Amino acid sequence: MKITDKIHYVGVNDRNKTLFEGLWPLPNGVSYNSYLIDDEKVCLIDTVEVDFFTQYLENIRAVIGDRPIDYLVINHMEPDHSGSIALVKKYYPQVQVIGNKKTFGMMSGFYGLGCENDLEVKNGDTLNLGHLELTFVLTPMVHWPETMMTLCGKVLFSGDAFGCFGALNGGVIDESINCDTFWLEMVRYYSNIVGKYGTPVQQALKKLNGVELDYICSTHGPVWHHYIDKVVGLYDRMSRYETEPGLVICYGTMYGNTERMAELIARAASEAGVKNIVVYNVSKTHHSYILRDIFRYRGLIVGAPTYNTGLYHEMDVLLSEIAGKDIKGNHLLGWFGSHGWASKAVAAIQKWNDEHLHFEAVGEPVDMKQALTPEVREQCAALGRAMAERILSD
Repeated sequence: MKITDKIHYVGVNDRNKTLFEGLWPLPNGVSYNSYLIDDEKVCLIDTVEVDFFTQYLENIRAVIGDRPIDYLVINHMEPDHSGSIALVKKYYPQVQVIGNKKTFGMMSGFYGLGCENDLEVKNGDTLNLGHLELTFVLTPMVHWPETMMTLCGKVLFSGDAFGCFGALNGGVIDESINCDTFWLEMVRYYSNIVGKYGTPVQQALKKLNGVELDYICSTHGPVWHHYIDKVVGLYDRMSRYETEPGLVICYGTMYGNTERMAELIARAASEAGVKNIVVYNVSKTHHSYILRDIFRYRGLIVGAPTYNTGLYHEMDVLLSEIAGKDIKGNHLLGWFGSHGWASKAVAAIQKWNDEHLHFEAVGEPVDMKQALTPEVREQCAALGRAMAERILSD
């Protein structure tokens, strides 16, 4: 599929995999994007997961026939993009692999590959293909240490940056497809895959500042053309940990009593004027969707029962995942819990915040013993109102 006169899409779709990286659900599949520059020199940009090599080779040959490939640029060494390197080298033995120093260390480690004609590039280096010229932009830790991007005129091959979950249903370029399903999947992709690395993303955006772009060619999701400003804006805001006015309420529950607390808190926050409220049962909803919305909204209230003299397992896991994302900025946190005979959950949540999350605490924590009482009901409502007032105060 042609992107410009000399740049072609040769990627593939994966509609079979259920979990990306063995972790994140793929209800709409995922694409592995690769691009071919057909100039005086032929240059392949990234590869695809090795399971799809037969289809991938057909896509390449549909563009160049029996011509050799001169260069293979590797922007990112994750196996879903580097897995076909060995087979590309087998079918095109004269190909020269281009990457940075860390690329080749990983290529040797993952695949035992490396040869004398590999070309190591540094930030700002260029390569002439005939009519077109490549410029290499190193973007370490977006989101691996070897990641880089490649500029070809006004086309940016961005690696995983600006990518999203979801297979491509026929079309490739954003203006020729309905992109409605991709926006929240971009936020989910960013928050779960890239979200920990906001500072490196900001550094990468600074390197691209002032560069005029007609196309952004990521390794997952659509080729961005019409929506470039929106996509770059999303990454800018998310990497600065900016949030929208809204509230995520997450709860764990065994017999429904803690769930009823969450409902009371949500109702009070709504009555106090917060419109964007999402409520999740942490044992039912995959945590990737919860993390997505925690990145989106400023307020977070979590609650769970005491379990085995500790915190309910799924809530403990979620808090660990939130801490692992190293979310910075102006997030607000309230919490509640319940117990049958030994109160541990509320203190455990506070410890998570004190030692790891460091969110701004809002309202008074609510600790329910055994069942709802009128006093606990009012405490839940007060927590919801306090969070709403804090969210709306800005």
